[in-house]
Order: sequence, then C-alpha cells, then structure tokens
Amino acid sequence: MRLDTAPRFPDDPAARSGVAVLGCGAIARSAHLPAYQQYGVGVTGVWSRDPATTTDVREEFPGVGRVYASGEELLADPEVRYVDIATGPEGRLDWIEAAVEAGKHVLAQKPLTLSPADLERLPGVVARAGAARVRIAVNHNGRWAPPWRATTLLLRQGAVGDVVGVTHLHDKALPPLVGTPFDDVPHMLLTDYLLHWADITRTWLEDGGAGPVTSVQATDSRVPGQPDAARNPWSATLSLGTGSGATALLRITGSNVASEPGCPFWVHGTSGSLRGSVLLGSDRLELDDGETRTPVELSGAWFVDGFAAAMGELMCAVAEDREPENSATDAARSVALVLAARESAEQGGVPLTVSP
Repeated sequence: MRLDTAPRFPDDPAARSGVAVLGCGAIARSAHLPAYQQYGVGVTGVWSRDPATTTDVREEFPGVGRVYASGEELLADPEVRYVDIATGPEGRLDWIEAAVEAGKHVLAQKPLTLSPADLERLPGVVARAGAARVRIAVNHNGRWAPPWRATTLLLRQGAVGDVVGVTHLHDKALPPLVGTPFDDVPHMLLTDYLLHWADITRTWLEDGGAGPVTSVQATDSRVPGQPDAARNPWSATLSLGTGSGATALLRITGSNVASEPGCPFWVHGTSGSLRGSVLLGSDRLELDDGETRTPVELSGAWFVDGFAAAMGELMCAVAEDREPENSATDAARSVALVLAARESAEQGGVPLTVSP
C-alpha cells in the first residue's frame, strides 16, 4: 500500500516564492532553509536578531536573496508575501500581528505560544487577518512526518473504523537539554517537546471519529541517572480523554538507551489497528484489519519534508482561498492541551477538564 505523503505546493511555480524568514537561528538553518532549497521555494531574504547567524547564510543557501537589517525592513519589503516566523515563542504573537498589519501571510514556528494571555489575544489577531485577506498557519511540521501523515490519511478514509485509543512511546535518547534555553522552560517535555505528539494525537482522535479532547492528565518527574545540572524532569506522561470514551497516552520514560531508537505508536480502532514508528530511521507503518497486516510504503522524512509541507499547505490554502489544515486557530487547540498538561503536572497530576 502506498499513499501520497509528499509536500504539496501550488501548480504555479511563481506561487511558491516570496518567502522571508524572520529569525534565522539553528532550526531555520538546519530545517527551514534546507527544506525551501530542496523544494524550490523562493526565499526573498532572512533576518535575525543575532547578526552572527546570518553572516554566511547566503553562501550556504545561494537562493536566499538578501539579509535584512531589521525585522521591520523585512516586513516592509513588497516582494515578501509569506513571513516564516522562526523566533522563540515569547513575543511571537507580536511579530504575527505586525506581519498581518503589513499584509503578509504567516507561517509561525511551534509552539504558537505558551502564554494563556496570548491565546486570549489570538482570536482578535485571526479576525484582523481575515479582514486583511491573509492567512496564518503554524509550522506543525510533524503532521507531515511520513508515518504520521499516512496514518492521518488512512484514518480519514475510515481504515480502522472509529478510533478507540492512541498510544505513543519514546524509545530513544532525549535531545541535548542541559545548558540550553529549552531547559529553562517549565515542564518543557510537556509544553514544548511533546507538543508535536499532542497535536497529531488530537488530530487523529478527531479525524478518527473519537471527537475532541475533553480531559487532560499529566505528570513529570526526574529519573535515576539524570544529571543534577538538568533542571527539567526527564520523564513525562500525558493522558487525554474524549467524550466518546476514546483515550490517548503519550509516554517519555527518560533518555532511553536504544540500539535501534525510534518513537513507536499505535492507533486502535473498532475495525483495525495502525502500528508504526517515526524518527531516527525507524519510520514504518502497517495496517492490521484483523486478518491481514499490510505494510504502508513510505518515502521522505520528517526532517526536512515536514517543514516543506507545512509551508506548502499554507501556500496551497492561499491559492485555493481556504483555511490551511495547520491554521493558527486549529494549532491553538493543541497549545491549550499542553498548557492544561502543565497545570495538571503543577497540581500533582490531577485530571483537568478542557473545552472541546
């Protein structure tokens, strides 16, 4: 079985140009710009608060048109149609507002925000974007990781009936955290790292007929062997519930030692199951209908195809005059889940009710 999980762009090549990257740090240089270069996305220019990150960017990525002197100069450039905001979450909504006021479409890095106050502001920003006929999308690139994207497409086809449960397990080492800004984020595994997993799980529950998430319960803890310098817990468990009774479990046991690392997942339904894994060369997926186990052929990888696809979905939405799958409004619902998870962990793991 093979499904088309490749990034999709508008048919007109000219429609995939006019991108400017606002915030040219490590993730922009390791994923955003390589993705745009691979898929022929025209990058008008880049800007970064730290000039050191852009001194050689045009040498590494010859397709980059220019380096802007400021974010304001980037937003004022009439050649810029899409602003890829790859800054940190703090202050990101201010940049989104500025881009909307400048009449630019926006692809914002995830998490869209980790501020409840920003979530309250967001509907007003989205309304102003609608009035200005610009779209705001969020770079939930994990949605287009090939095993996850194929799972989404199969669930939309009803391949396993109604979803009754989703399970994710991290069977791999954690990325370097000690001494990084991520280690300063309270409950970082729950609020930032696991956001990709919470987002795709919410999508699968809804697309698979289970309905929206209505309850959240989360815990995190330090683990044996975790260095004293590591400020954040290295173990986290997040449970999600729905009104239909379908549930989901996301589990990080620690910085696991594994000779064949990966992130296995299971989606169980009323008439079948999907089993797969993602990341670190572990990509795989199979459909089990109770009688036959059918492998799903996969191509590409989360890095960098997922990053290209997130921008491509925004561009297609603009060309087709519709909301993107990864719209800011939709992404905000995933942010609400991880903020509820943080609150639950702060309260010792009590279950919390969330609005659908």
